[in-house]
Amino acid sequence: MPAAAITIELSSPQTVDGRPATYQSLWLLVRMLHAHAAGQPVRIDDLRGQVSAARTQRMLVSRAFRDFKAWGLVAGWGEDRQRDPRFLNAERRSQGPFWLPEAQAQRLLLLVEGQAATLAERAAFLGLPAPLARAGAGPGAAPGTAPDAVHLQDAGFWQQLVAAQQAMRQGRWATQLTAGGAPASASALQAMRRAAQLAGSDFQRALVTLNEALLWRRIGDDAQARRRVQALGRQRLARHVAGHDYLGAMAAIVSAWCDYTARDLPAARAQLQSIARDPAQGALLAHHPQVRFEWSNLWALACRSQALGSAAEAPVQAAAQAEESLQHFGRALAAAFESHSFDAAQHVAANMGMAVWLFERVGLQAGVDGARPRAIQWIAFSEWLSGQAELQGRSAWNAIYLLRIARGACQPPPRPTLAQFRALAPLTPATLAREAGPLAEVFRGADWPDDWVQVATQRLAEHRSGARRYPGLQYCGLLLEQAWFAAHAGALAVAAQALAALREALPQLVASDRAYFREVWNDGLPAELLALEPPPRRPRGG
Repeated sequence: MPAAAITIELSSPQTVDGRPATYQSLWLLVRMLHAHAAGQPVRIDDLRGQVSAARTQRMLVSRAFRDFKAWGLVAGWGEDRQRDPRFLNAERRSQGPFWLPEAQAQRLLLLVEGQAATLAERAAFLGLPAPLARAGAGPGAAPGTAPDAVHLQDAGFWQQLVAAQQAMRQGRWATQLTAGGAPASASALQAMRRAAQLAGSDFQRALVTLNEALLWRRIGDDAQARRRVQALGRQRLARHVAGHDYLGAMAAIVSAWCDYTARDLPAARAQLQSIARDPAQGALLAHHPQVRFEWSNLWALACRSQALGSAAEAPVQAAAQAEESLQHFGRALAAAFESHSFDAAQHVAANMGMAVWLFERVGLQAGVDGARPRAIQWIAFSEWLSGQAELQGRSAWNAIYLLRIARGACQPPPRPTLAQFRALAPLTPATLAREAGPLAEVFRGADWPDDWVQVATQRLAEHRSGARRYPGLQYCGLLLEQAWFAAHAGALAVAAQALAALREALPQLVASDRAYFREVWNDGLPAELLALEPPPRRPRGG
């Protein structure tokens, strides 16, 4: 005998079979029915921003399944939707995804004020755009429609995905930025969530997950980036979606970036090598410009780090790695232009410029004339590209690199006095602008005042006001440079404030990056400033 129907009233106050129902539990049930009509489960990410925050998801799921049991309904969880829900392991239930067996879905009768709910009303209850409700194979859908077929809502999905990617390029990552009092545009994260709501196929859902991973990596939250890569892996494992090899290659690159950021160079290189050795992904590396750019740029950075780290002990090997680094930067730049991405090109141009200067500093480019002007010209080219692409969210690296180069020739004694420190002669903005040659004009705009303290201060003010947002390492870099140049100008109060802010921000960095700031703070700043802001202690043996 078939189980009895379950009558659900969606209008307030919501009820199930005439009894009051918890809104969150009912929302999840209706969302599962909606996904069932489209042949899909409900992912844990579908709950975020709708009825839960990350910290409340486990509690919400537990409460919902208790309510389902009270309503006489059996729901399932996990990737295998053919399992009998009665025999699933409840300890893993909170991880999702969630789904309804066909027999249970057939029992649900949705009403709005006593009348059968329309697709638009179901979507309105869920907070989803109405076109998404028309995309499934439920009542009113065209018979025989495949889950991956092109639907009307696809235009809305691609619009939101493009909006998210454009917001990423402009630096509107997780928060809305404002300028001049104008209404704020949606952040990348907001647009990505809208795209996720509109996704009508496995590929679209997987593409959103990949872009979320790229977004979190760009923000500097590697823990979130790794979680999205893991979610993408589960999506790809559950079904062989379109673009499978591309998604796999890009996921591996994001993981390699996270390893590189954690300064685990062997792990980063191993990830990249696995892409090159895989037959399908290796073909993408040869023929897909975005994959080739990401791979070559990161490989070049890894080679750069290895070359700098081994320059003193193994100069011959380090020189070869330095040359390999520059070759791959060149390949990455070509790939960026092949894909018409000024954003990608400006990043690699800046990386190449800093590599040229750093290699010369440790003697790996000793036979090359004019290393510093070449470095500055590459950085100027990066800045010019940012202007051409109108990248409002351009990174702070170009400024940080020039500030480091400007003080690069200064060699103060350990713990110098303020008089000794102020006797140093860092290069002026005008000097570096002249060395940019034909690109000198890019350093003469409003973003480049003729004072290094103001260059750093201006960017920090933009960050704090929300006009731009810089990830942790860039923010710390600006603070250190502001402190150094303010101390050189004799403005110890400004320098001390910068170091106090740096002290608060350092814990978010990986140990190797913290070590760099700690060493400059301990050994490269005047004693009078250290009396105001004592440096962090070195680890034992450090």
